[in-house]
Amino acid sequence: MVFPILDAFFFPHSVSDFLEIIAKSSETQIQFWIYVPNVFSSLKYVQEASTLYCIMKAMNPLFPNGLILINVSFREGNSPDHHQNITYNQLLRNVCRCANALKLLGVKKGDRVAIYLPMIPELVYTMLACARIGAVHSIVFAGFSSESLCERIVDAQCNILVTAGNTKSLKLMTILLFLLCVCVLQTPWDESCDIWWDDLMDGVSDECEPEWMDSEDPLFILYTSGSTGKPKGVLHTVTGYMLYTSLTFKYVFDYHHDDVYWCTADIGWITGHSYITYGPLANGATSVLFEGVPVYPHVGRLWEIIEKYRVSKFYTAPTAIRLLMKYGREPLQRYDLSSLRVLGTVGEPINLEAWLWYYDVVGQQRCPVIDTFWQTETVKHLQLSKQNKTSFFGTKLPKTPFNRVFRKPWPGIMRGVYGNQERFESTYFRKFPGFYVTGDGCRRDQDGYYWITGRIDDMLNVSGHLLSTAEVEAALTEHPSVAEAAVVSRPHAVKGECLYCFVTLKDHKEFNRTLMEELKRKVREKIGPIATPDFIQNAPGLPKTRSGKIMRRVLRQIARNEKDLGDLSTLADPKVVEVLFSQRCEAAA
Repeated sequence: MVFPILDAFFFPHSVSDFLEIIAKSSETQIQFWIYVPNVFSSLKYVQEASTLYCIMKAMNPLFPNGLILINVSFREGNSPDHHQNITYNQLLRNVCRCANALKLLGVKKGDRVAIYLPMIPELVYTMLACARIGAVHSIVFAGFSSESLCERIVDAQCNILVTAGNTKSLKLMTILLFLLCVCVLQTPWDESCDIWWDDLMDGVSDECEPEWMDSEDPLFILYTSGSTGKPKGVLHTVTGYMLYTSLTFKYVFDYHHDDVYWCTADIGWITGHSYITYGPLANGATSVLFEGVPVYPHVGRLWEIIEKYRVSKFYTAPTAIRLLMKYGREPLQRYDLSSLRVLGTVGEPINLEAWLWYYDVVGQQRCPVIDTFWQTETVKHLQLSKQNKTSFFGTKLPKTPFNRVFRKPWPGIMRGVYGNQERFESTYFRKFPGFYVTGDGCRRDQDGYYWITGRIDDMLNVSGHLLSTAEVEAALTEHPSVAEAAVVSRPHAVKGECLYCFVTLKDHKEFNRTLMEELKRKVREKIGPIATPDFIQNAPGLPKTRSGKIMRRVLRQIARNEKDLGDLSTLADPKVVEVLFSQRCEAAA
């Protein structure tokens, strides 16, 4: 098999070069992925590529003077006054010190370490320190409750927790390490096993030789959000995950060494693992690590940061885009966004109105919008350009009308559900033997392109017709008064199921009978009469996890007036549920 020379492979000069690489990745998978490691010289393979000299070799300074900045280099805190720069050399030293500290606590290759930290540099130091010594990190999103944290610690059998808490004496975020078996709501300080971060790091060497790792050794466990059922501990391994995130980061974002990249996700989710930490670091990226929220201390915070650091590649969620749309164009016009070259979205399908606003207003009609659709389990990008063309690294999409499945594996796919092989097999492989089942629906249009229609369990069967909630939501959000919409099913005596719609309006818009009729007409025009909503409810807010995902389980229960909602610990704002119950529709719209 013939591949392009290394430079041409790493720096494709045209769209045709890029498409050729995509084609090779699916047509000759094994040869392709054997070749890829040559691109990333920081990864050293031995024994016919069966072992990896730890992922942390990627952390060696790319330049002798160590001036190159990386993702924690432009660290932007919750307040604009809190910021710092960190070089590759500084990062490497801090990671080594943390690795040596973990060794002093008895952590060794294969041990699980729980990390429960906000978006601060110590989060990156700790996860990479685990990778350096062969420990398996299990990062829990810092917005989860103590009960959720406890559940994940127990399931992964962690014996170390790295966490943070406020102290009145220091008035700073102080990092602690706890040796524990079970986490409870209130854990008193125990001098016999609890240690302050600064005390532990004091005098520790800043040199730590990486552990030799086999390619299929575990790298980390990451639990799904837990919005339905018991969370699954998704297990990823060293080499496949690293190769896949490295390559997809490079090509999907067209990264070059003079770029400044910013992903607004939280490292507690797979997007943050892959495209804040591992993928950018393997490419020597200069990035921004952001601790704050998009509208604090003002609604132009994101645009201010883009101007401040001259960000060229910007990666955020449709939820954030829709939030900022509510404030109009004026906040953007105060800042210089001319440095932007590529825009990306992640986390959920983006509706047309949000896409157009992102492209027209933020990108000023000159930046392609890369809509990436993937899962914690897959680390697989579905990339859509502004022409909605789809491309995958490493496999081809089958022509299946409803269920999106994959026939061939790829390096970044999960290796299992931690401690539960039965659940791994039954969830992902038994429904369609010989295929990996994503749980997502898709359809193929007349041009041969694939459109993601949402989760299969979010499909509605109305009078024998399968409808996608995502398509109905997209139609509703095309109305100029609607900022966001969520659609669920409600039992119907005649149709079996009917559509119950929650709509969040833009500022200063009024919810009334006229608007409801306009929304029903919009859905009929876009989809057809069969999709006409039976119920439309005003929703000042929607029940979301702290990562921004809508908890449709809760909305279905509200639509059906079921008061036993179960565990709501993952909700960002539980009060939203009370408001929605108080305003629910009793009669059809």
